Amino acid sequence: MSANGPHTGDARWPKDRLVPRSRRVRDEHLAAVLRGEEFLLFDGAMGTQLQSRGLAAGELPELLCLTNPTEIREVHAAYVAAGAEVVTTNTFGANATKLGGAASVEEVFSAAVSCAREAGARYVAADLGPTGQLLAPMGPLPFDDAYDLFAEQVRAADAAGADLFVIETMADLAEAKAALLAVRENSDLPAFVTMTFGEDGRTFLGTTPEAAAVTLSSLGADVVGINCGLGPAAVAPLVKRMLPWASCPVMAQANAGLPHVVDGVTTYDVGSEEYAEAVAGMLDAGVTVIGGCCGTTPQHIAREHELLVGRVPAERHVRDSFAVSSAQEICSLDYGQVGVIGERINPTGKRLMKEALRSGDHDYVMNMAIEQSRAGAQILDVNAGLPEIDERAVICQLVSELQGVSTLPLQIDAADPVVIEAAVRSYPGKALINSTNGKAQTMADVLPIVKHYGCAVVGLTLDEDGIPATAEGRLAIARKIVRECEQLGIPRHDVVIDCLTMAASTDQTQPRAILDAIRLVKQELPGVRTVLGVSNISFGLPFRPLVNGTFLAAAFSAGLDLAIINPCLTRMMDVVDSWRVLSGEDESAQYFVANYAERSDRAPVPVSPGEKAATPVASASAAPAAAPAEPADPVARARELVLAGRKGPMPEVVSQVIAEHDPMYAINEVLIPALDVVGERFEKGIFFLPQLMASAEVAKAGFETIKAAVDASGQSANVPEKGSIVVCTVHGDIHDIGKNIVRMLLENYGYNVIDLGRDVPPRVIVDAVVKDRVRLCGLSALMTATVPAMAETIELLRKEAPWCKVVVGGAVLNPEYAEMVGADFYAKDATETARIASEVLG
Repeated sequence: MSANGPHTGDARWPKDRLVPRSRRVRDEHLAAVLRGEEFLLFDGAMGTQLQSRGLAAGELPELLCLTNPTEIREVHAAYVAAGAEVVTTNTFGANATKLGGAASVEEVFSAAVSCAREAGARYVAADLGPTGQLLAPMGPLPFDDAYDLFAEQVRAADAAGADLFVIETMADLAEAKAALLAVRENSDLPAFVTMTFGEDGRTFLGTTPEAAAVTLSSLGADVVGINCGLGPAAVAPLVKRMLPWASCPVMAQANAGLPHVVDGVTTYDVGSEEYAEAVAGMLDAGVTVIGGCCGTTPQHIAREHELLVGRVPAERHVRDSFAVSSAQEICSLDYGQVGVIGERINPTGKRLMKEALRSGDHDYVMNMAIEQSRAGAQILDVNAGLPEIDERAVICQLVSELQGVSTLPLQIDAADPVVIEAAVRSYPGKALINSTNGKAQTMADVLPIVKHYGCAVVGLTLDEDGIPATAEGRLAIARKIVRECEQLGIPRHDVVIDCLTMAASTDQTQPRAILDAIRLVKQELPGVRTVLGVSNISFGLPFRPLVNGTFLAAAFSAGLDLAIINPCLTRMMDVVDSWRVLSGEDESAQYFVANYAERSDRAPVPVSPGEKAATPVASASAAPAAAPAEPADPVARARELVLAGRKGPMPEVVSQVIAEHDPMYAINEVLIPALDVVGERFEKGIFFLPQLMASAEVAKAGFETIKAAVDASGQSANVPEKGSIVVCTVHGDIHDIGKNIVRMLLENYGYNVIDLGRDVPPRVIVDAVVKDRVRLCGLSALMTATVPAMAETIELLRKEAPWCKVVVGGAVLNPEYAEMVGADFYAKDATETARIASEVLG
């Protein structure tokens, strides 16, 4: 990053939203809850209680606050009588999109808060559920639009008199972040945030409990936790994984087990006693806020109330580790551990990177990310600092695209605070910001961003007087940075001091001063971490890799925590890996032995008479650690592009495949097998939804290239169609995230997908199937209340289109439900749907 001061006075600079807000807390009990000193009991399910009272399929339950407030009050009052302190408003889906003009957001929240208050609730929690749409880059909803939907709800709930917000049932960390920012920037009420996880311990977008806890608690959530999705026994180990990483209280609201159908009625299989037993274990582990989700009743809440009588919160240990995260994984460093920041996505001194950024060749950048990820980087530096491009727009685009090719956390590297703020705002994780420094203006511009967005920050040891020549001078600036951070509430473990590498060739006192400065920072500022860009040390010297590697080892010995290096240089990663053995981080040298047992130190034979043979170390420095060259064979390269999620080169590569083979070979022997491998990796938890969708987009580019080539040659009749599939979300259900993912994947397998949209009546579905004699129909439902509409649709299909097979899926579906509604297949995800389509249609 440039050491120049940030741009100030920019009209785009949104400093007003960075102004800290004090929390408005209703009473001392709630304040003690937020400090983790007392328990808080939420209510239980609303949806299943309404369903048991005869909620009609397809009816928006939020509108009942206006049309039947008595019934809503009665549900709330039953939970209050059972001992619930918090009543959650009946507003889970009350955003402008879902309401669709049936009522205004303000009207619904006003009525909902009144219902809860009139039921005798001590605290009213305004409920904010997901938007029902997938956020960009995987879906159509921009982050800012999602924020606006939530902000409208927040303002309405605050005006209606709510006491706190509960943002719940989130599967997308970016969406949870948009909702939390909407609360923090439009209200001063507390915000509780819960995510929903599957049996594999991840959300459907791949987020882990640890990543959610790190990101959301750092972002300013007052309470974080888990709700829905699983029963209490399955939630317990996941919420325990959150506890060490959350810097705030943790909550749990499990389902009452799994839904089952008994005599046509949906029931849940975990009673109040079994539920309470599992919750007791969570309380013992340190959870302090509890309640219930789907299937729980006043009886469940009454048993939880009994658990809390006479109990005091358990002590829990919160890790004091440096930690940053992406949506899928965290990078954390305990004391004594070292980490690697990949430096290659930075145009400084890199001609090809400059050319790629100028020309918009983002595939080159994505390839740098992939190579560094494979080579052992744990964080990726992202810098787009060229004066001739729109740095703000480019870095935001890169941050978005990188999510499809790498799960590593990012370091946002920029000098302009406007650029930094734009990049970290929608980033689905906890970023590392590079950087601030000891200049008063720079700290005033950058540190509020760090605090507001819950980031970690690199602090450069330079100020208005430049870079001190001595270790003591660098320490003095580090003290100043740490002091400013602490005054803003930025903890020391989120501060990473860069003692700034200077070239040994121009001043040989500097290497010792840098190493001494690292030691002083670690000794005098306990809890603070250190980082160093290593390669500057060898500037102007021959055989730079040797100097860099030696200096890196010395820096680790001095206490360096994070090294900014090129991880694709074997020499540098050799130093990292061997240091981890010597420091004890690589326990029993397991990684080192597994990866270095076959390595040889023998020098290679000279390439020509009279040439000096390269030394073993010199030859190693030229070899990439784990980034093999791209295959020359276009077939192999096309497959690799699909697996890597790199769309840019795909049309050219597929054209080469067609030239050497034929279109059907490209489809059946290249694209489809590659997508099958992607599906297998998704099933095994190696790939997550962002990577799945990125790979599908690459395959789509390949299919489009094939189609264009076939059409141009006039041979389209020689390429058989794979068949048509009708997909939709059933009547009464306005959620279509899962359906849209299925559609995209099926299209990229070459099927003609007829997407009827969401909330589709049975007659419309059947007419579409009959019109084109479609052989496979996919039906999706997220809400338990809309399952009857699914059954009605299938019954009509059986009557009027008996040739059509039906596959069903969705959050509330399981094999038992699929059998109950008369479906032929149940698909738990998009890849399973693709396999079923292949079975039915070929």
